Amino acid sequence: MTAAYIKTTQDGRKVEVIDGWVCLGGVREADSLIPMDEHPNRQAIMKAVPGATHAAGRLPFTLAEAAMAQNALSAAQRVFDASPAGITQRIRRAVWVKATAEGVE
Repeated sequence: MTAAYIKTTQDGRKVEVIDGWVCLGGVREADSLIPMDEHPNRQAIMKAVPGATHAAGRLPFTLAEAAMAQNALSAAQRVFDASPAGITQRIRRAVWVKATAEGVE
């Protein structure tokens, strides 16, 4: 298990990237970052956290925090699990991405 520390929230929980997931207090939040321009709730987030440029789940990030998180997410994606379970997971993810791109939810 690899973990990259990003920040600590106001209530004292750690925000980390663990095995390709942005985690809050060790619990998975998101597996990708969304630019604030594309976020459906950007106005409320920008009001609460004026310097936010990206979000992962319910976690807003500044540009520096987003860069650290994206680097950790990218590093986790480069690690290839060649076991049958790892290959199955990659195929499952690829099928899901294709299906959602075609409009299936």
